[in-house]
Amino acid sequence: MALRSLPATYMRGGTSRALFFDRADLPLLQGADTAPWDRIFCAAMGSPDPWQRQLDGMGGGITSLSKVAVIGPPTHPEADVDYTFAQVDVTAPVVGYRGNCGNISAAVGPYALHRGLVRAEGDRACVTIHNTNTRKLIRASFPVEAGQLATKGDLALDGVAGNAAPIELAFPDPGGAATGRVFPTGQRQQELEIPGHGAVRATMIDVCNPLLILEAPDFGLVGDESAAGLASDAGLLARLSEARCLAAATMGLVESAEVARKDLRNLPLVAVISRTEEANLRVRMFSSDQPHKASPLTGAMGLAAAAAIPGTLAHEMAQAAIGAGSFRIAHVSGVLEVAAKGEFDVPEPLVTETTVLRTARVLMQGRVFY
Repeated sequence: MALRSLPATYMRGGTSRALFFDRADLPLLQGADTAPWDRIFCAAMGSPDPWQRQLDGMGGGITSLSKVAVIGPPTHPEADVDYTFAQVDVTAPVVGYRGNCGNISAAVGPYALHRGLVRAEGDRACVTIHNTNTRKLIRASFPVEAGQLATKGDLALDGVAGNAAPIELAFPDPGGAATGRVFPTGQRQQELEIPGHGAVRATMIDVCNPLLILEAPDFGLVGDESAAGLASDAGLLARLSEARCLAAATMGLVESAEVARKDLRNLPLVAVISRTEEANLRVRMFSSDQPHKASPLTGAMGLAAAAAIPGTLAHEMAQAAIGAGSFRIAHVSGVLEVAAKGEFDVPEPLVTETTVLRTARVLMQGRVFY
């Protein structure tokens, strides 16, 4: 079969990269059947790859470098553009659409400006983004030069080389992004019985994305382990995978843990937390059962919200957990600052907004072959 191609733009957003497509260039989907997109995305990224390198595509062999964003006209009355996020599995022909990626969200506003989908007046752009995965709005604000994202700035992100212009991201009303509730089970912490491991305490929260929070000592970890060290521990990864699948069923994301093992490779995100003197909290994050080399942005914002709410594991372990102020999270590559606002010390906590600073850059524009 002859190769086909589509217009695409390759972008970095925060500590992730993605292929960006205009929705009009992709096949029209019939209902909930995403198969026509799935085939294109997997081929373009080089999945599945049993060697986890994605050498036959644009992916980078890890979850943070195997992502796709589809941008189109808004279907929300308050939005400037629609944005659909797709997580392409590295080793299996699976594409997930259940959650959003905060890091890639940082690149959506600059992409919309780059493609002429929105226009900036003056030296600053403000773009309201409708994320179709979560049906939530995101507001991006960033400096502009010559009608595009400014090419220089003073913001340095741990995990990204160099400095760039800051992109302010605000996620209003981020609670219940996938389940409709901040605490899908109604509890701030509970026990998970992991086969072959035993019972562990867990917090399951849904802010920006579903998140499972676990304690590092419960898995024989100090909390300062490297991503490579975690990736080489097959037994640990298997236990955390089982915990994720149990949590997916417990949170109501799927009917059973067995379904999660087959169909829900990237949700919930898993945060293994510990105490540290360098930040309010230390975390090792996992998605698609792989350790991250930084932190998923949505996971960090969920963790900050959890740390502000009494009764959660994150609140117990955090150093001076704060609500509306900046919350510092130590991850594999450094420290990430996020903020959560809301009403926390009440029977039904309300998260009104989470905010963060990111950077982004257009890397390449052309056609991707599949």
